[in-house]
Order: sequence, then C-alpha cells, then structure tokens
Amino acid sequence: MVFISLAGVSLAADNVPPAGFRPLFNGKDLSGWHGVSTEDPRKIAELTPEQRNEMRQKSLADIQQHWSVQGPDLVNDGHGLYLTTDEDFGNYELLIDYKTVALADSGIYLKGTPQVQIWDYKDPSKFSIGSDKGSGGLWNNSAGKPGKDPLVLADRPFGEWNSFRIRQIGARTTVFLNGKLVVDNAILENFFDKDRKVPLIARGPIQLQTHGGEIRWKNVFVREIPAAEANSLLAHDGFTSLFDGKSLTGWAGATDNYEVADGVIRCKPNKGGVLRTLNQYGDFIVRLEYKVPAGGNNGLAIRYPGEGDTAYVGMCELQVLDNEDPKYAKLDARQYHGSAYGMAAAARGYGRPAGEWNYQEVTVVGSTIKVELNGSVILDTDLSKITDYMANSPHPGKDRTQGYFGFAGHSDPVEFRNVWIKELSSVR
Repeated sequence: MVFISLAGVSLAADNVPPAGFRPLFNGKDLSGWHGVSTEDPRKIAELTPEQRNEMRQKSLADIQQHWSVQGPDLVNDGHGLYLTTDEDFGNYELLIDYKTVALADSGIYLKGTPQVQIWDYKDPSKFSIGSDKGSGGLWNNSAGKPGKDPLVLADRPFGEWNSFRIRQIGARTTVFLNGKLVVDNAILENFFDKDRKVPLIARGPIQLQTHGGEIRWKNVFVREIPAAEANSLLAHDGFTSLFDGKSLTGWAGATDNYEVADGVIRCKPNKGGVLRTLNQYGDFIVRLEYKVPAGGNNGLAIRYPGEGDTAYVGMCELQVLDNEDPKYAKLDARQYHGSAYGMAAAARGYGRPAGEWNYQEVTVVGSTIKVELNGSVILDTDLSKITDYMANSPHPGKDRTQGYFGFAGHSDPVEFRNVWIKELSSVR
C-alpha cells in the first residue's frame, strides 16, 4: 500500500502537481469546470446526460462573467455560480491553495455538499457563528457534531496564500490547513437532508464557493484513493483482532461450514449456519472487510444467542449482500446490504462491485445500531422503536442486550478479513 502523507507538500512550481496527483485546474483556462449554485447533487445525478450537458452549457456565461485566469491564479470576483468540476469523485485527496480578502466568506463543497469553510477569522460580526475559530471546519454539520469547528486556528494573515489538504473516504473527511490538522476523520453530513439521516452521495463534484469577496485559487490537484488504501485508512487502533488470518481459532458454531484460505474466512459453497465468537458482547464496535461474489449473500450476527436464526432470535442479522445482482431486484428494502434484516432498511449505493473488498464498521449501543460502509453511514436506527416488520414476522430477539458476534452464511462463498472488535461494555 502506498499512502502519501497528509503533511505539507513542497511544490516545484505553481500548478505543477506533486507525484501521484493530477491537476484539476490547468493554469490556463476553465476547461473541465462549469457552474452550479447550492443544489442537491442527487437531483443533478438524476438528470439525463443531455439535461446535464444543457445545464452546464447554460452556466458558462455566468462563469465567464465572474471567473478568470490571471497569471497562475484562478480568480473569482465574489459573485456568481460556484466553479464545479465536470468530474465526480468518490475517495480522493485534494490539494488546493487559496488567498482571499478581509470580510470574505467562502468554502469548498465536497461531493457537491457544503462545506469546508473559508472566512475572515478576525471579523467580529461572525464570531457568534464561529469565524474566530478559523477556517477548515465542516461548518454545515449539525451543532456539536465532530468536524463542525476546526481543531485549531490555522489561517495565515490576509495577503498570504493558504494551503488545504483534504482527504475524503465516503463521508469521512480529514482536513489539514497550512500543515495543521483541523478536521480529523469526521463525517461530512448531508446538508440536503434536513434530518441528516440520508448519507452523503457516494460520488460527486468538487465546488469552489463564491461569497461576496475576491478569492484566488491555484495548485488544485487531486489523487483518487484506491479501495485497498481506503480500507486501510478507515481502520484505527484500540481494537482486538478476532481472526488470526490462519485458522478458526477463537470461533465456534458452524466451523465445519467455513474455511480459512489466503488470509480470509470464507463460507464454503452450499454451506451455511452461524460462525460465532467464543465470547459474548453487550455494546461493541466491530470493524471488518468483506467481499461478496456475484449474487453473494451472508450476514453479520448481532447479539446471537448461540442457536436458531439470528435474524429473529438474535438482536438482528445485518445483511451482507451483492445488492446489484438482478436476482435481488425486487427484495423488500429491509433485505439489502447493511439492513437490520426485516426491520430497518439501509441506504443503498455505497458498496463496491462484487469481487472487491469493502470496509464496514458496526456500532451497537443499547438498542441502537449504526452501520458505516466504505466511510458512509448507511444505517443508524433504534430497534426498540421498530413496530413494522417485513411479512409481519416478529423479531423476538431484537431487544437482547448481549450475545455472540458472527457470520450468518447462506450457501455463498462470501469472504471476511481484518476482523476487529472493541468492547464498549464487557460480557463474557
């Protein structure tokens, strides 16, 4: 795995990318960009290619009026539509330099969503909304949420260039401003969902906001992050390994129906049952990687009692599924990947194609379950409040407070690796 450090980068010349990056601004003209205001990127994604092209073409007159290239700088006069990449991005690192003026208020939209904040940290008229804390925060996150306020004040004085380095994996966002960490792996909330329950769109454009004062940009570079690196970056310390990569030591239950090969746990074809841990858990966080074959089906057993169908007698089965296989086109919404099977539906569209490794984190606290897939929260639910069940089938185990963690096989060779757990309350 190659990871380019998030520390400061020394650039040889303006608009010449460092190794591993490519330019989004060519230093000469506005090729590759169009104009959009604050608009829900999902609605734009729903347009036909012809409609999107028409929208982009109409925006160019406004862009030409308010944006220009002056020497090596990309300049906005403080007005007009926001400069928006023609390309969409999923997992990536963005390098960008900016210089603005007193009382200006701007930002960078990620995946078409506000925003990494830029403003005048000396403007007392905005101290009440956080300007004195400096730039770089995810200002449109809900009050009190991680990332809303920058961790440190890192702005340089007006007249000097500032440098951002932004990494986004799913909705997980890390921001360095002038070499200082200001946002640490925080979820960028979906501004366009008033309840902040629908996750950020999986892929979207980068936008440079205009907001009342001149702002200059240069050295706009991007590096797309491959899946293996993204999975590694999403993992953190403080967890206990459940799988040694060599054997099923530490596991019980349907051990004859699973095998270990090439460092992964694999359900044997045409076999199933629950492979479970030796220990029981109350509240916990589990992190793992999984890979489904085409049409693959498995599940995560949550607070499983040790026998029976965990989807009903356990707290739940969190579905592991190849959502895109045609044979699953007409499932109940509560049967797709990440769903609490038969009870609560997960958001779709965040998994990688069959045959690729995905990273998933599951947090179980009391009656609540949160599922994060490839950096985006796809389920955040309280099972104690569920009263409507698929096929009107009750789930008597949903209120369990402890049980085993495991894999619920359904005849397909689904694979798991890098399985880690952190106990939030201990049960043995």
